[in-house]
Amino acid sequence: MKINIPHVHKIEGEAGFWAKVAKTGLVEDLKINTLVGLRQIEGILVGRKVTDTPLIVSRICGICPVVHILNACCALEKALDINISAATILMRKILLASQIIHSHTLHMFFMTLADFFDIENDLELTKKFPKETKAALAVRDFGIGIVEKIGGRTVHPLTPHIGGFLKMPEKSGLAQILEESKSALDNALMLAKLFGELEYPDFRKETIFASVYSRKEYPFYAQNIIKIGDDKISAGDFYSNKIEESLKNPLVKKVKFQGKPYMLGAVSRVKNNGGLLNPSAKDVLAGFERNKGNIFKNNFYNLFFQAVEVVHFIEEVRKLAKEILSFDLNEKPKEIKFNKGSGLSAMEAPRGTLFTYFEINEKGIISDCDIITPTAQFLNNLEDDLRVLLPRINKLSRKQKERKIRSLIRCYDPCISCATH
Repeated sequence: MKINIPHVHKIEGEAGFWAKVAKTGLVEDLKINTLVGLRQIEGILVGRKVTDTPLIVSRICGICPVVHILNACCALEKALDINISAATILMRKILLASQIIHSHTLHMFFMTLADFFDIENDLELTKKFPKETKAALAVRDFGIGIVEKIGGRTVHPLTPHIGGFLKMPEKSGLAQILEESKSALDNALMLAKLFGELEYPDFRKETIFASVYSRKEYPFYAQNIIKIGDDKISAGDFYSNKIEESLKNPLVKKVKFQGKPYMLGAVSRVKNNGGLLNPSAKDVLAGFERNKGNIFKNNFYNLFFQAVEVVHFIEEVRKLAKEILSFDLNEKPKEIKFNKGSGLSAMEAPRGTLFTYFEINEKGIISDCDIITPTAQFLNNLEDDLRVLLPRINKLSRKQKERKIRSLIRCYDPCISCATH
């Protein structure tokens, strides 16, 4: 039997699914088909000025441009030996947290929730959950509003720059963010309750989880350590020596770790750093764990972990905004002095760890670059999960099978646009 889903809708970018399954349920072949053409952003960057590079990199994606522009800035700052100010770091963290809030809320409520109720028309979803729909829209607007206030506009922000910000936001805008965060947190807790009470498919599989790691804080911005499984590795060693790229499909650099697939994203971050969540998020997680038992063997739960992170990052925005309000926000970006060098930065995008690497010459021109996106890293693990899922749903009708397959794919929150950059 062949299962062919030409287009999996409600994901970022375009992808399809194909599998060949024997009557016994044995999966003979399976693959996610990426349907977005190769854009060759890395090739476009070679020969460009470093000052142009972050804005170009942000065009990789319209959902997560913030992490692309920030990671590019950090990698180039390492290459140019630029030390940024504490105020810049705090402002970048608020900006990155807001993007995760916005992206997670959009995905878990508007892209995936309908799958759990076999709802095809999203208008039916809004009728079924009227209060939660308003809450999701409010939380998403909160996240987008922060990007606009700090980044200059809601999509593809303009103000982040090598060495700092071209323009710091007004303190009145930060005070407004702090005020709006109160209702945003209440709405996020309502959503977390909804996703904590969902009936998730009974799916169990051992998984290797990877994310940035810290002993001091729930890490997401520019970290130097990667935790994968029980191992803690420097970001440089992980990037240079441990991950293996398959170029059989030139549209996506599908990655494995020592020959094994691994998982990224909210579930991985909570698995590796959950003890450092902010208080309300930690309470939400504890309640779910009491009800579900071992919560890290079912990747459908990634949706719930996204809800936990929305709560956490709203709390984080509150902390960061209070701190940054005590700073002088009139500073200008650090001066750029060109030199030959290279820099690697690892940062958490909504969907997982993003690696951005640049080499530059003495004239400040990009001579080489490499960007490894989260989706390119977890596609192998998604295909492995689907191989486990298919025999378990073998007796369902074709339509029911397709729904289950789409649901698992969407729970991963793949970004095909990033994967085919």
